Amino acid sequence: MKTFFNVEDIGDLNLALQEAAQVKKTPFAWKHLGTDKTIMLVFFNSSLRTRLSSQKAALNLGMNPIVLNIGQDSWKLETRMGVVMDGDKSEHLREAIPVMASYCDILGIRSFAALTDREYDYGETVLREFIQYGGKPVISLESATVHPCQAFADLITINEYKKKSRPKVVMSWAPHPKALPQAVPNSFAQWMNAADVDFVITHPEGYELDPRFAGNARVEYDQMKALEGADFVYAKNWSCPGVKDPSAYGQILSKDMGWTIDDAHMAVTDNAYFLHCLPVRRNMIVSDSVIDSDRSLVIPEAANRVVSAQVVMKRMLEDMLK
Repeated sequence: MKTFFNVEDIGDLNLALQEAAQVKKTPFAWKHLGTDKTIMLVFFNSSLRTRLSSQKAALNLGMNPIVLNIGQDSWKLETRMGVVMDGDKSEHLREAIPVMASYCDILGIRSFAALTDREYDYGETVLREFIQYGGKPVISLESATVHPCQAFADLITINEYKKKSRPKVVMSWAPHPKALPQAVPNSFAQWMNAADVDFVITHPEGYELDPRFAGNARVEYDQMKALEGADFVYAKNWSCPGVKDPSAYGQILSKDMGWTIDDAHMAVTDNAYFLHCLPVRRNMIVSDSVIDSDRSLVIPEAANRVVSAQVVMKRMLEDMLK
């Protein structure tokens, strides 16, 4: 495995889930793989779970993790080509990438969408430059369009808690005061489409995800109808993806609090479990009563972030031995 961005990169999902179960049961069984190896975790944006889970996964595998917070631990980096660097950015990504790559064996990159230029964001410009100029395996720790380690952890959690062989999984848009990227919903949709689940997406008009991620998922604009009989409810906000109207990309089209997942929403489900990637805005995305209930899986879901990251790193290290 040279890159980890999309569900296709993990291969057979059933085998990946079996491997995840093994890693979770005996997390230190592969420490020999990471001996004398270094992973550099590069953060252009803030993080809690991604940073800590990636560091823990690397340590479980015997690797030395280096964490670099761009603009805090380093110079501010210019990411666009052909610009006159007369602003506050002292170093260009073109030089920074090969320098960083020379100090490590694996690169993990976290770089959010700016939500101002859809073509730039959906072209995954920053990640592609790390691949082109780094020459090392690259893991997306959330990028402009995807968050694969999160989606893999979500699938691991669903697989652990499902009561049916093919559960109904509903991803519901929810309100938020800020414009957020589509990376989490994009990856969740992509991974659920590849898994053996009955997958439904519900959101207001105008929030349609890019077809490359939404795939053949059923889209239901009536939230309560979508939630009927659900086994898992995944709440997440995202800004306008600009599919129908590119000029609206990154905009907030609605703050309708009627979409907040509360007891009334959960009552129409089949006693569903609640999922969210965290951090979560309480009483906007989800009510206190739902997230604090015994049907909330947000903590086990977060714990599985170590497992998903470790499976990916393990496979990259194994490939180095071939």
